[in-house]
Amino acid sequence: MSVLKKYEIMILLTEEFNDSDLKTWVFNYAKNLRKFNVSDISVISRGKHNLCYSINNKTKGNYIQLNFSSMPKYLNNFSNTLKMDSQVVRFLVFKK
Repeated sequence: MSVLKKYEIMILLTEEFNDSDLKTWVFNYAKNLRKFNVSDISVISRGKHNLCYSINNKTKGNYIQLNFSSMPKYLNNFSNTLKMDSQVVRFLVFKK
């Protein structure tokens, strides 16, 4: 049996989100994570910031930090979901 491990995902979203749209996007993504028995989900909005360099012709972005516990075998599913989302500019997964 796999043991739950703690992870953090930093997500850079496009700047077009307002506060309510951002909350809706994060809520829906967290709901999708629950399908894989993810626990201890915490969301921190890091705000909208200028990027040091342009990424896909974007100069600003919204930063979201997700902390959660999960089995390692599900990380590819989380990454694939983010890769398919057109609103996600970049993301990075950390093992805590």
